[in-house]
Amino acid sequence: MKAGVIVKEFTQRKYYHPYVSPFDPCPPIRVKSYDTPPQLYLGFQPPGLPQYQPKQALYSGTLWPALFSPYDNPYERGGQS
Repeated sequence: MKAGVIVKEFTQRKYYHPYVSPFDPCPPIRVKSYDTPPQLYLGFQPPGLPQYQPKQALYSGTLWPALFSPYDNPYERGGQS
């Protein structure tokens, strides 16, 4: 890697700062977040992609481990929304 190159860690949760109106009577939410599905970053499904066993696939909600995305509730204590 070259010196001075910044490498960002891949995350499925994205954050943005919405516009906050000075006339809004409600307290603003300054940082909001959303999740992106892993298939957006796969491009195409390569042949021979590893698969879960049928029972594990039912629990995971997908047949392929590469497409599994755990849901972390942003509204639980300690999370950002």
